Amino acid sequence: MTAVAAMVTLQHWKAFLGDVAQPMDQNLFRYIWRHSKHYQIRVLCLVLLSMPFYYVSLDLPKQIVNQGIEGQGFTGPDDTQPYFSIHIPYSQEIFGQTVTMFDGLELGQMDALLVLSFVFLGLVIVNGYFKYVINTRKGQMGERMLRRLRYQLSDRLLRFPLPYMRKVKQAEVATMIKDEVEPLGGFIGEAFVNPVFLGGQALTAMAFILAQSWILGSVAAAVVIFQAALIPKLRIPILRLGRQRQLTARELAGRLGETIAGATEVHAHDTSNYERAELVSRLARIYDIRYEIYRRKFFVKFLNNFLAQVTPFIFYVVGGVLAIAGELDIGALVAVIAAYKDLPSPIKELIDWDQRRQDVQIKYEQVIEQFAPPVLIDPQRQDPDAEGPAKLEGQIELRGVAVVDDSDRRLLDAISFTAALTEHVAVVGPGGGGKEYLPLVVAGLEPISTGHASIGGHELGALPQAVTGRRLGYVAADAHFFAGSLRRNLLYGLLHKPLRPPEREPAAQRAAEADRLEAQRAGNPYFDFEADWVDYEAAGARDAQELDQRLLEAIQTVELEEDLYRFGLLARFNPEEHTDLADQILSARQALAESLHADGHDDLIVRFDPGSFNPNASLAENLLFGSPLDARFEPDQLLAQASMKEAVEAEALEGDLEAVGLEIARTMVEIFADLPPGHPFFEQFSFIDAEELPEFRSLVGRQEKGGMGGLTPEDRGRLMRIALDYVEARHRLGLISPERAERIVRTRKRFADLLAKDNGLGVAFYEPGTYNPAATLQDNVLFGRLAFGQAQGEETVQDAIIKVLDDQGLRERVIELGMTYDVGVAGKRLNNGQKQKAALARSLVKRPDLLVLNEALAALDSASQRRILERVLETRKGQGVFWSLYRPDFADAFDKILVLEEGRLVEQGSFADLNKDGQKLRLLLETSGAA
Repeated sequence: MTAVAAMVTLQHWKAFLGDVAQPMDQNLFRYIWRHSKHYQIRVLCLVLLSMPFYYVSLDLPKQIVNQGIEGQGFTGPDDTQPYFSIHIPYSQEIFGQTVTMFDGLELGQMDALLVLSFVFLGLVIVNGYFKYVINTRKGQMGERMLRRLRYQLSDRLLRFPLPYMRKVKQAEVATMIKDEVEPLGGFIGEAFVNPVFLGGQALTAMAFILAQSWILGSVAAAVVIFQAALIPKLRIPILRLGRQRQLTARELAGRLGETIAGATEVHAHDTSNYERAELVSRLARIYDIRYEIYRRKFFVKFLNNFLAQVTPFIFYVVGGVLAIAGELDIGALVAVIAAYKDLPSPIKELIDWDQRRQDVQIKYEQVIEQFAPPVLIDPQRQDPDAEGPAKLEGQIELRGVAVVDDSDRRLLDAISFTAALTEHVAVVGPGGGGKEYLPLVVAGLEPISTGHASIGGHELGALPQAVTGRRLGYVAADAHFFAGSLRRNLLYGLLHKPLRPPEREPAAQRAAEADRLEAQRAGNPYFDFEADWVDYEAAGARDAQELDQRLLEAIQTVELEEDLYRFGLLARFNPEEHTDLADQILSARQALAESLHADGHDDLIVRFDPGSFNPNASLAENLLFGSPLDARFEPDQLLAQASMKEAVEAEALEGDLEAVGLEIARTMVEIFADLPPGHPFFEQFSFIDAEELPEFRSLVGRQEKGGMGGLTPEDRGRLMRIALDYVEARHRLGLISPERAERIVRTRKRFADLLAKDNGLGVAFYEPGTYNPAATLQDNVLFGRLAFGQAQGEETVQDAIIKVLDDQGLRERVIELGMTYDVGVAGKRLNNGQKQKAALARSLVKRPDLLVLNEALAALDSASQRRILERVLETRKGQGVFWSLYRPDFADAFDKILVLEEGRLVEQGSFADLNKDGQKLRLLLETSGAA
């Protein structure tokens, strides 16, 4: 990062710290005004500026009717009158005479009609433009404030202490930030502007009506006052119902999140119908509330519309009588009616605004309540440039430390010990004895209730996360992984702040600068997400290449190498971006063939040959002869694709596919007739699910009665689709004769030619001597299919592939590809053992001064745990390790042992001192069977 960029970021962060450190306003209007008063004032000035133009637009219709059409003031065709003259207001009273600044334009009746009409059109445009600009600015201001609010809520979430975070329901919090604050964005922009804008329009229209006729103006004012008094009162119950609806919907989201998280238990205990019953109950409650809201809301709307229509009726009656009596001219009556036509809209919108005001205030208060825990982490502790020791040295010291949860249960009680930061310390004890909380305290993650905890002479609770998060490493048994590549998760402990700006084109750089300015206006701290955040120095690396080596060392320490190797074999990459690797894989393909030939295992692989049918591949694979790049070319949609359909028809292959499909269907109906669902045969012959069997039984029956002519087009399509899954060497039904195989190969060639004429996209074809970007690395080395029925053939070929790649010096490259493996949401594509290994590697990579582990390898078998533990301790010689052990017998590898029981430290010392009769450690070892 450049010095200027770093300075800007630092200044912005300091300003941001001052903002988030303050408690959030409980009153929505104070919150809005505090953060947007400058923008509000600008828009309010535009609103006030628009009012004179609006008033003139109300007065012009009267002049057009009275003077332009009826000719009032004109004595003849050639008579003229002055228009648009400008006088100094109150000049008669001040100077004794009217002071004219502009005499105006002398216009005849026809000219006046045309000019006034065009002026009216111009005012329509001006007023419309004012509305456009005001509404656009309101929207921008609302979205900016919504962005600020969402960020502040998310920021507070990041500052929740761990004990409070454990009580938070993820689905509810996500719903609040995503959905419940959404209406606030629309209201924030109009919080101050709409009352002034709509109220100004309403008062302007009312003033105009009163100026024309005090009688009609009084009627309009009375109706408006009645509406303003009655309608808000009728809407109060609707607001209360809206609050109930919001709470019940939030609870529903939380319960659904729990159901998803507990899906295993639901299925394991057959409680799906109980969950359905609770879901129906909650939905019924929401339905009742929403129906009552609709009933009340539309009654209020009916009443409001009725009152709005009563006033024009009175105007027609009373105004008409006054006009006939000569007390009101026709133009004034038309102008009054036109003005009132515009009056209900702002009045109605003002009433709606007041309802929204009350509604969003309730929503705002509810959201703020959920994001106001008793204690928040001080934002200064999360300053990325907070000052602190560059290295922690000295000792860990706890004196009288107690941890109490919100139910006053003592999780830890009067814990006191000291340990050097170069020592390896083990924590043992029975489950639930407090040993799971002590590592959290030492890592600075669990706030203590009483006592003192320090590390290197610094109070743990006062150290910024720039120290605890970088100089301490914490690994839990249930470590979390974020969706994305495994590499990104392994480097997660090195992503503290942007260190190197990205290289951008000038246009992209200007866009990034605009993003930074907009983030500043919205009160968001700006950290360039596209920058390089990886702290190479913390990992002991100078560049990306050395960092890869550090990653590999950590992976080898935790025995994750073979897992990554398997991930790499199943990875895909773009050969245009990695031409050297693609060439090496092609060399490995040839080397594999030679190796298998030398060992007499040629028959284990049937290689892809453009001119031959491969009996170990499905019919779909033989027809496509490549890997799909587009979903249209997947087996279930292949025959619907235009080029394939044309090729199949040209080679008259439909009959063959239908015949193969029919024979498969007959065989399946016979084999599965008396088999229960779930029988292994269903998996072996994976053409038809058990649920589909009755349909195919009926299809076969229709064919036997009426031949192929008795089948519908849908039946024929179904037969061809199941034929595509047929593998001759696997299913061994003898359905692919040499003639059919030859016809399939011809169809394949025709399809490739047709696709090439179209655009050539959608399929990466198998071509000898070419790397296939849509196939896995392993498939590219194999370039064929394993022969079915060969004893231990898969293991032999797998070992041969690994040996060839190792001989080619590609092991590290394959592992690098394995790091691109997508771990899935919350790491669900990794098993528990892989998660724990990867979490440990993640902390090892950042080389902390103290490595804290909390039963970090519990998911592994005993032998694996022991091996990895010894490797980690060997790697961490002279560096601190604080390990809460799953197995007490592993404590013999540590310098110091802490024995906890019911939250209390009952013993501490070396393994030799504590492994004696009468000691708690000996009892633990005997209980676990390790003594």
